[in-house]
Amino acid sequence: MPEQLSVLFVGFLYTLKRLRLKRDIIKIDEEKCNGCGQCIPNCHEGALKIIDGKAKLVSDVLCDGLGACLGHCPEGAITVEQRDAEAFDEKAVIQAQAPKYVHRESGCPGSAERVIAAPVNMQRAPAVDSASELRQWPVQMHLINPGASYFRNADLLLAADCVAFSVGDFHSRYLKNHSLAIACPKLDSNTEIYVDKLIALIDIAMVNTITVMIMEVPCCGGLMQLVRAATTRASRKVPVKQIMISASGAVLKAEWV
Repeated sequence: MPEQLSVLFVGFLYTLKRLRLKRDIIKIDEEKCNGCGQCIPNCHEGALKIIDGKAKLVSDVLCDGLGACLGHCPEGAITVEQRDAEAFDEKAVIQAQAPKYVHRESGCPGSAERVIAAPVNMQRAPAVDSASELRQWPVQMHLINPGASYFRNADLLLAADCVAFSVGDFHSRYLKNHSLAIACPKLDSNTEIYVDKLIALIDIAMVNTITVMIMEVPCCGGLMQLVRAATTRASRKVPVKQIMISASGAVLKAEWV
């Protein structure tokens, strides 16, 4: 009997996983799509293919809904919509991308294993204790209150979770004199609330600037998508700077957008 219950329970969990939930997922306007295929290599989950001369979403479970492919469509045929869809399944991505990546467990470039070695001749300064530049708590986007006094007229630093671990001088160079919020567009749930909080930070807290620090991996682009959605809907205009960081901590791009 216990074994039968165990089997039933596993089946129940599998059914729950496959329930269709309302979530962000890409939508392709076939009338606008000219079949150029530029979106294909920029969908790192392998959710897009050219079929009968048009880009098609081949499976809901392969689309994480972050829209990394959006900026690579010259016709503007790709948008993100909210609809009932099966949950994103990273295991399905790994299986779909197995021929592409040597390590089967690393189907997503953002989670691909790598070793980061410091230059052999790198001169390191003697270790010293340096003060934290963090001005407030909490910092996670789900937990922050846009009405808190430390956001009022502040320069906001919105950083992807991994950034501070990659940048050696994160506190002294970037966090100093900034209020902080952190988020992971790939792993965080219910990120729609992030857009509402960013709008409140712009229109109510009246932040002066927003600096968005992201990693070089494609999924981090979702953080910029959230900021763009907020700045489009906010009543105030606020300068936004994007800084892209490599896994080894190098600044790959820094520009006002």
